[in-house]
Amino acid sequence: MTDERRVPTVPVDWDAAGTLAARIVRPGPRGDRAELTELVASLRTAGADAAGHIAEITALEPADGRGVTDVPLAQVLVVDRASWARANAEIFSHLVPGPLRAERPSPAGYAGATQVAGVLALLSGKVLGQFDPFSSPGPRGRLLLVAPNILAVEREMEADSADFRLWVALHEQTHALQFAAAPWLADHLRARAERLLELTKGQGEDGVPERFADLVERVTRVLRDALRDGGAPLDSGPALAGVLGREQAEVVKEVGAVMALLEGHADVTMDAVGPRVVPSVASIRARFDARRGAVGSPLQRILRRLLGLDAKLAQYREGAAFVRAVEKEAGRNAINAVFSGPDSLPSAREIADPRAWVRRVLG
Repeated sequence: MTDERRVPTVPVDWDAAGTLAARIVRPGPRGDRAELTELVASLRTAGADAAGHIAEITALEPADGRGVTDVPLAQVLVVDRASWARANAEIFSHLVPGPLRAERPSPAGYAGATQVAGVLALLSGKVLGQFDPFSSPGPRGRLLLVAPNILAVEREMEADSADFRLWVALHEQTHALQFAAAPWLADHLRARAERLLELTKGQGEDGVPERFADLVERVTRVLRDALRDGGAPLDSGPALAGVLGREQAEVVKEVGAVMALLEGHADVTMDAVGPRVVPSVASIRARFDARRGAVGSPLQRILRRLLGLDAKLAQYREGAAFVRAVEKEAGRNAINAVFSGPDSLPSAREIADPRAWVRRVLG
């Protein structure tokens, strides 16, 4: 007798997505063996050194009571673009709830994997560093520093190598300390991601969620319209806007507010070290912000919209403004109260109105 129960299918085979993405990424800038060896060694050193500076500046403490000199804030990994892509496929696989995770490959899963692989391959050339609190077996997550991208940007900006590498590490180690100080935070974000997936219940004939198919159609339409209009401004909203239901949109806004907080806090902190630690911090920030704001070619603008990079930049700006406003209103490191529990996290409305958060949380 055949078991009528079927293994659930998902729109993405994550293992295949990581493998495919690693195969198609561009390797990035080249250097001689000595230069690349020095790059890797210096990034490892920067990652280790950054933790102490961040702990001193923020006055945050890991919830387990063990200081950053006792247990590293994160496992520091210096990676290439292919390794970053594989790592992010793994991260996504940990964010997919059990009932939606396939136990064996499927045609639908492989079809989704090819699409995700293309996105990961594109993003692999843009990310400087990333903290991963979701998939590491260690107690405090892992920190990925993408060596070829850091090298490319420091060359483009003509930045001091040692300063720039430490500056990037400071941002990522701030994230590591955020999650160490608030061990509930990773589970909170994972739960919101699972809720988003639960809201995508409709299934098409091929086993792919209908809203996923709607997203593919929306992305195709954005590309077609952009090409037809000769690269006209893409001002009709993000590609996701047309396929989100009301509750999904609310969850996205909630997660967006948390991400704005985390990114803004990291941005403010990485600059707060000052010239004592990073002598050229002011010039690095000025050049980096100018680079962030560059519009680029029509194709780059299309990719920014489709991949959500414009929204990411807005998170940095809005989150940093929120953190600075809280500090001005309530004092240095008053922002640390957000890490006391989920109820202390700012809403999307409070990100835009920091005084409302101060009144609600700090009284």
